[in-house]
Amino acid sequence: MFTPVMFASVLPEILILALAVILLCVEPFWKEDQRRNAGWLTAGGLFLIIIVSLLFGQPGEPIAVFGNMIRFDWLGFFFKILFMFAAAATALLLMDHEKAGQRGEAYLLLLASLLGMNLMAVSADLIMLYLAIETASIPLYVLSGFLLADDRSTEAGFKYLLFGTLASTIMLCGFSLIFGFAGTTNIYMLSQLFTSGDISVLLAFSVFALVIVGLGFKLAIVPFQFWAPDVYQGSPTPVAGFLSTASKAAGFAVVIRFFFVAFPSFAPSWTLIFAALAAITMTVGNLLAISQTNIKRLLAYSSIAHAGYALIGVVAFSQLGAASVVFYLAAYIATNLLAFGVVMAFSRITGLEEIQDYAGMSRRNPWLGLMMLAAFLSLAGMPPFGGFVSKVFVFAAGVQAGYTWLVVVGILNSIIGVYYYLNAMKFVYLYRMPNEDEENHPIPLTRPYAIALALLALGVILVGTVFAPWFSWSDAAALNLF
Repeated sequence: MFTPVMFASVLPEILILALAVILLCVEPFWKEDQRRNAGWLTAGGLFLIIIVSLLFGQPGEPIAVFGNMIRFDWLGFFFKILFMFAAAATALLLMDHEKAGQRGEAYLLLLASLLGMNLMAVSADLIMLYLAIETASIPLYVLSGFLLADDRSTEAGFKYLLFGTLASTIMLCGFSLIFGFAGTTNIYMLSQLFTSGDISVLLAFSVFALVIVGLGFKLAIVPFQFWAPDVYQGSPTPVAGFLSTASKAAGFAVVIRFFFVAFPSFAPSWTLIFAALAAITMTVGNLLAISQTNIKRLLAYSSIAHAGYALIGVVAFSQLGAASVVFYLAAYIATNLLAFGVVMAFSRITGLEEIQDYAGMSRRNPWLGLMMLAAFLSLAGMPPFGGFVSKVFVFAAGVQAGYTWLVVVGILNSIIGVYYYLNAMKFVYLYRMPNEDEENHPIPLTRPYAIALALLALGVILVGTVFAPWFSWSDAAALNLF
């Protein structure tokens, strides 16, 4: 029987599906110059869904619904809100993209991927989880290679599809082993079987290896990060921003629920594995970012490094650790989307993506320069922005769990990050356009860009200054795991 609780548990997904159907029905009847209205419909619809979900879809006590396939709790609900906010901002940024902004199928693919991410956050069963991962991934493969006339875009789509399907296959093999030896696909029943000793330690570590490969690809952690720079550079810039934020956050939602719930008895082992991966990921991402000359590749390697920082909270395996990861992802989504939004606004006018091309941007549009400064200082972990507070909580969780050496590695890597972020900003503020008058070459912002960038900049500042309510929600989400 379809109860009110079951309805509330999938209310955002029902509304997203309804929004997609509405878009599919009305978009073909719009004239050519009206097609960009699909972005307004998508973004406005998603913001409305967020409000409706907050009013009528909040969970109470954690409960399993739909045959124990979905877990209705605060952890999944908080991630859903983050995903929908990221998708709404991406829709606004996509509107004025020269080649993709007026094509309704781009917004439909965005909604389809969002639907999969929402289900990833609440999946309590391996079958549901795998279907959700594929639902989120396949539209992103298409969006990455959406610009068929652009060789870099088609290359990005093909690489993402090739490596994504390989990682997904390996992960599915791990899920198959779990079902074969445990006789169940329910994540919440696995911990009982592992604790009782019915499943061997060797099998557990075999599963770790296979599942970490699949999820490591979603998180873009070393050594599964090699696809990220090429895919981010070749994809349409709004898609690259969505990939680096919402897709990564969805991967962390799965990691937190899967490892915290299914394998608590093996925590000393898998936390050590994740600690090593976090240290390597932070170091490799930051060191390779230093030499980048393309702004999107720099943000790609920066994204890899930030996955390493967030892993410190996973390694802590505590309520503070889980809460710090959720909070970190909230700050990171707003910050990185803001950075990619500025890149999109700049390249839309200039068609340029090299870091040296940003010379004089602060005089061509002072507000755009300030937004880029806020985004990069937040990514570097400087106060009073969200990136600073989120790193403090993640590092505090690491110290509390006894991983002081990992926190020291994180702090040293943050110093490296400050260098290349400020190195990019020196072009924005200190350098001038060669043989040009910046004031006569402004960078105007369209209304969708102005709205999206203002919302994201406000989010970066609020998360960093008024962080108590955001962390309280993150803590409530983490509480369901313990």
